[in-house]
Order: sequence, then structure tokens, then C-alpha cells
Amino acid sequence: MPVSSDSFSALVDLLRGRRIVVLSGAGCSTESGIPDYRGPKTRHKARNPVRFRAFCTDASARQRYWARSAIGWPRFRVAEPNHGHRALAALEAVGQVAGVITQNVDGLHQDAGSRSVVELHGALYEVACLDCGRITSRQRLQEQLLMLNPGWQQADVALAPDGDAEVDDAQIRSFRVPSCGRCGGVLKPNVVFFGENVPAPRVADAWALFDAAEALLVVGSSLTVYSGYRFVRRAAERGIPVGMVNLGATRGDADVAVRVEARCGTVLPSLAGRLTVLRQAG
Repeated sequence: MPVSSDSFSALVDLLRGRRIVVLSGAGCSTESGIPDYRGPKTRHKARNPVRFRAFCTDASARQRYWARSAIGWPRFRVAEPNHGHRALAALEAVGQVAGVITQNVDGLHQDAGSRSVVELHGALYEVACLDCGRITSRQRLQEQLLMLNPGWQQADVALAPDGDAEVDDAQIRSFRVPSCGRCGGVLKPNVVFFGENVPAPRVADAWALFDAAEALLVVGSSLTVYSGYRFVRRAAERGIPVGMVNLGATRGDADVAVRVEARCGTVLPSLAGRLTVLRQAG
């Protein structure tokens, strides 16, 4: 999709000379091969991700989650930052971006070089014990999952958002799930599930970063989930200008001053280059 020169120039004018805080969503990572939930090509698909209560109380729900994740994880793990991630890291390096509040759980902002990142919904590369709180590596758990389930199907199945995969339920019934190596408790990916609250300290970190903003730049988010949308609403309340790079309509469109309808990996490198030149020119 061609980028409107008028909207791009307007976005540059909105952001130039202002300290930017970025709010990123799944659309920032689709060009790294990680599917989104509500993008132009996926919002029509019916998906029923496991909910927090079901995961905590239903052993079969946990079995289903980890069986699917065991197939989806290897491809999620090898995803690499794209041009959009690198552009945001470059803007942070020159002092234009104060940091990133991300709804993503893939760690790609950090892999690209961003240092000030608040992972609002957690990190899929970590596993937490719901009983003792111990945090361990998701890759280490992957090794345990495959050891307990030798020959587990590694077919060419469809990859779903957040390291999930589309696997027939009939194949899952015999899948074995390990317990915490320290206390024998229930293991959960260290991410916020549907129906679960974002931990209060993490919300506080996000607001602290938001308070540094002279402009908010939303990249690749439909803002459907309130945990991200609230930052746009707060910006509107404070009179902080909001720019957006996204494909498709969003919940926050009424509060956005400038919107560029395009892929993040297409717009952000050009935006970073232009803002850096203007910054150096004084």
C-alpha cells in the first residue's frame, strides 16, 4: 500500500522536536512473521484463546495450551526484529524516543536495541510458577515438553498469535505437561491472559514512562484492548498529540491527530530518518 506523502509529512511535523513515547501492538511484529489477532487479514477469524481462569482451574485447558505452544514456540522463538523495530531503537538512541510501551510479548523491541521498554502484557520467553513465583526460561520448558512427549507432532500446522498453533484437539489428549521443578506447582507463560489484570507495578512503570511524553506514537495497534487504549485516552485528556501508524481502523481514531495508513516496517524507517535529520539540523 503506497504511503500518503501528505499524511507522512503531517506526522513528521507532529513529532519533530517533541519527546516521543511509543505504544506498540501486534502490527509492529507481523512483518517479523508473528500473526496478529485483529489485523486486516486476521480480525475475521474466530479465535478463542485460553482465558486466565480456565488455565488456572482446568488441567485440560493447560494441556491444550502447552501442547499447541510446543509446536508454535520454535517458530515464534526464531522471529527477528524488522525494520520498524530497528527504526524505533534508532530514534531512542538519538534521544527522540523516550521509550516503548508494548502490548507485544515477543521481546523484539529489545532484540532490535530498544532499552526503555515496558512489556505491558509480559514476556512469552519466560515461564512463571503460579504457586512459588519462580521465573524460568521458556526454551528450557520446551526441552522438557519434548522430552515428556517424544515424537510429538511437528507437522506444518498454522502458526497463531503469541506462539500458539492450530492443532486438532484429538491429538492433545495424551500430551504430558511438566510441573514446577522447585515446588511442583502449575506453570504458566509469563504473559497476561485474557481475563487477567496487568500487574499493578507494570502499569505504574508504563504510566511513569508515559509521563515523559510530549507526543504519543501508536504503531501497529487496533487499541481494542483497554490496557493499551487508556494511554491514548490519557493523552487526549492532557492535550498530548497522538500520531498513529496502522493498517485498518482503531478504537482510538477519534483521538488521533495524524494517522498514516501503512505498514510499520514501511513508514517507521523513513520517519526515523527524517526526524533524525531535523534533530541534527536543530
